[in-house]
Amino acid sequence: MQAENVIGGFTLTDTHTHIYYQAGTPNLAEQMNRCFENSVNRLFLPNVDLESIPQVMDTVKAYPENCFAMLGLHPCSVGEDYKQVLDSIEQEIPKHKIYAIGEIGIDLYWDKSTLAWQQEAFRRQINWAKDLGLPISIHCREAFDEVFEILDAEQDGRLFGIFHCFTGSLEQAKRAIALNFVLGIGGVVTFKKAGLDAVVKEIPLEHLVLETDAPYLAPVPYRGKENESSYLFHIAQKVADLHEISIEKLAEITTNNSIKVFNI
Repeated sequence: MQAENVIGGFTLTDTHTHIYYQAGTPNLAEQMNRCFENSVNRLFLPNVDLESIPQVMDTVKAYPENCFAMLGLHPCSVGEDYKQVLDSIEQEIPKHKIYAIGEIGIDLYWDKSTLAWQQEAFRRQINWAKDLGLPISIHCREAFDEVFEILDAEQDGRLFGIFHCFTGSLEQAKRAIALNFVLGIGGVVTFKKAGLDAVVKEIPLEHLVLETDAPYLAPVPYRGKENESSYLFHIAQKVADLHEISIEKLAEITTNNSIKVFNI
């Protein structure tokens, strides 16, 4: 249940996908087959809460050569019981092979009232990652100042990872890179009025990885529809065009970047 051949002779890596939402349905095999047809052969899966852990692990079990797990508590899943939930997730970590703590961070788009809880959950999970020698996958929505404040305080040389779904300015991109993070570039780079294309064009490719965040944020030409990891091909083509290189070269560079982050 894995790709026997790399179509086109190159490998694209989706560093952030929720394809595991399809676990237990025929859609999973269908979507994975479309991934293989589009050279998407490496997929990294962040859970969002306790309930999603079995879905992640079932997907990894079905595609052990292609799918790789992360564990964490999504900031939008941080509620009054977050301390107990974090305790439960922490107990799950030794039971599984994981490659990052994620997705974690701060989201002030949906609910600003939980900021203090989100900040504490973020700090605690950052320290899991540092103690385990793992990267983190950061969710940051309308919260760059708050995220950077914590990263500045926690960076002791052991902190690294990916700014998932990066949509910030060039200045914010450079600040993230200076903090030892690479930028996860997704479907927004294909949106005409988003402005992310201008930022990505200015960032050396050594600081970029690719992602879909499927089933969210589908790239053009699928914008507004449900996203899936096979659509990473369109994101890769856009970034390759911005840097005036072939998609094969772009795939090589960004996959190598992902290998450096996840150590696989």
